[in-house]
Amino acid sequence: MVSPISRLISNAKKIASGEELENKDLQKKDRQNEVDELVNSFYMMTKELKENLSEVSKRKNQIETIFLHMTDGIIAFDMEGKIDLINPATTRLLRLLPEDDSFDKIFSKLDVDVNLEKIIYLENWTSSEERVVVGDNYMHMYFAPLKDEGDIPTGVIVVIQDITEHVKLDNMRKEFVADVSHELKTPITSIMAYSDTLLEDEYDKETKNKFLKVISDEAIRMKKLVEDLLALSKYDNNENKQAKVEFDLGELVKHCQEKVQMEIEKKHQTVECFITADVPKVYADKDGIERVVLNILTNSIKYTPDEGNIKIYVGFVYNDAYIKIIDNGIGIPEEDLSRIFERFYRVDKARTREMGGTGLGLSIAKEILDKNDGSIDIKSPKDKKGTEVVIKVPTKK
Repeated sequence: MVSPISRLISNAKKIASGEELENKDLQKKDRQNEVDELVNSFYMMTKELKENLSEVSKRKNQIETIFLHMTDGIIAFDMEGKIDLINPATTRLLRLLPEDDSFDKIFSKLDVDVNLEKIIYLENWTSSEERVVVGDNYMHMYFAPLKDEGDIPTGVIVVIQDITEHVKLDNMRKEFVADVSHELKTPITSIMAYSDTLLEDEYDKETKNKFLKVISDEAIRMKKLVEDLLALSKYDNNENKQAKVEFDLGELVKHCQEKVQMEIEKKHQTVECFITADVPKVYADKDGIERVVLNILTNSIKYTPDEGNIKIYVGFVYNDAYIKIIDNGIGIPEEDLSRIFERFYRVDKARTREMGGTGLGLSIAKEILDKNDGSIDIKSPKDKKGTEVVIKVPTKK
């Protein structure tokens, strides 16, 4: 009896020290007594325990990997407000320093009015969510109490999500609705005012024609705005599926120049077009690319003074054909260059509106080129006036 019990004690010590056990040390082929049965059961228990520990270790490693690489922040505090657990995303999102090591220090620094005790004991009666601004970013925080198996509080866990893009998109949506409303309200107000005036009194033919001209211009402006909005909507919803065709980009540019020739002559401008290389044919939505070129060329004519110069270059680089339009007009301030493709964004709102612009032309141009695997880039020199626009369109492969 003593021998197997001694062996049992010895192997128990091995398990305690983390050593591997061998079946031959514990199991006998001939089970002669209850002690041998105990030894055999001990071996089976050890084997099962090892398998369970291995599974737990595997799960632990998986959770740690997810925890370390997840983009949301996770931070756990104990009952005293000390940090039990924190992932790298939390440190990055909240811009924490080594001395920010407790609940009070972190949330007082972020100017968040939260109370550890209330979260733990009164979570059913108090808000458990907060929106926090950290620098230029917006964070959504969710607070929840941690409890053990006996439903006794052991601390607090905080989940942090970066919602900056959602906030920006929501603000852009609100701004877009406000801009559309304003752009439609202005011409409608003018049309109503002049129409009411004509209905109320008798005027001579010259005055009537003048009023009718204003009504007509405002109606055309509304029509153009609605058409641009519909075009953007179709591109957003992938409804504008124009067939791509093979065509000569140089010929398209010359055709666009002919369409705006009257505007060029009115302002006595000089427009020159150069084909700089043997440009392969491009493969894209021809009507869409024509709309882009006309938009950029029209802008150059509008914002270049009388007797100004506009140069157009058509060339080829790598797998893209390009159109470069350079003018010596009023240019674009550096601070506006990053926003010019936003919908309804105008560098000079009053002047753009006066010239008949809707603030949607460049947005539509970018949408069209994106759908055709092309690109558009706009530069304006800091030390002199003028604008340079480069449009790239993929060639036929």
